Amino acid sequence: MSGKKEFNYRKRSQAKGKKHRLTSPVRRRQPSLISRLLSAIYRLTPGWAWWLGGIAIAALYIWFFYYFFVSPYGFRWRALYGDVTYPEGYDIHGIDVSHYQGDIDWELLRNRGTIDDCPIRFVMIKATEGASAIDDRFEHNFFQAREYGFTRGAYHFFSQQSSPTEQAWFFINHVNLEEGDLPPVLDVEQKPRNQTKEQFRENVLTWLRIVENHYEVKPILYTYYKFKMEYLNDSVFNQYPYWIAHYYVDSVEYKGQWKFWQHTDAGRLPGIKGPVDLDIYNGSYYDLRQLTIGSREAIGIDAYQ
Repeated sequence: MSGKKEFNYRKRSQAKGKKHRLTSPVRRRQPSLISRLLSAIYRLTPGWAWWLGGIAIAALYIWFFYYFFVSPYGFRWRALYGDVTYPEGYDIHGIDVSHYQGDIDWELLRNRGTIDDCPIRFVMIKATEGASAIDDRFEHNFFQAREYGFTRGAYHFFSQQSSPTEQAWFFINHVNLEEGDLPPVLDVEQKPRNQTKEQFRENVLTWLRIVENHYEVKPILYTYYKFKMEYLNDSVFNQYPYWIAHYYVDSVEYKGQWKFWQHTDAGRLPGIKGPVDLDIYNGSYYDLRQLTIGSREAIGIDAYQ
């Protein structure tokens, strides 16, 4: 190989092995002032300060969680974990049950079921829902409640899927209330979106009037405090005994007349597995008995001392 050819060969070999550096035509942006400031703070802040800041943030989070999620529901938390506090100043206690409570030991409930050393006096029992559903445990619970000496009542859960007339007659056809039973109860918790307030109120009144005409006693109206204030806060509904659902408070905020107060959904009682709704009656036991069907004819003062 001649000297010139060897020189050209080496030159081509070097050109093949040489790596070319790629450059971008776009100029690199400088970090923003905020980025540079944060970077400087990070470099200058000692480690102990980061730990202190983390602890402060955790403490703030715990306070926020307690203030907004634990404290307002103190009654429920205490009921669930055994430190139960009941509203003060009431002696007549009761419960409301449905198939959710399963098989109730009625004898144990009668003998040991007390709240603040006061016996359970009344039991509200779910009977029907809508125009086709009967609670699986209604007949058994309704019979046992009277057998074991409780003042019993039956309630209907108002549905959005059928007319108030159909629902009223469905309740009437399946619930035989007798003298000594509490008036029928209408449980109203939702308003259909496709109805105006006026239409909704008229539907509720339709059920109440049909049932009242049949049993010849004014039904009890059950609903939540805020729901009543928004949809049923009218003088026409005030003529019906009011059963208010108002949880986790020391006293009822509703300013009108009320007969029953469902104050928790997390009660515990012997004979019932799991949580149960607890209620109180706003009056004496004699007043409670006066509210029952046929009380004017069959109930005297001496019988309920």
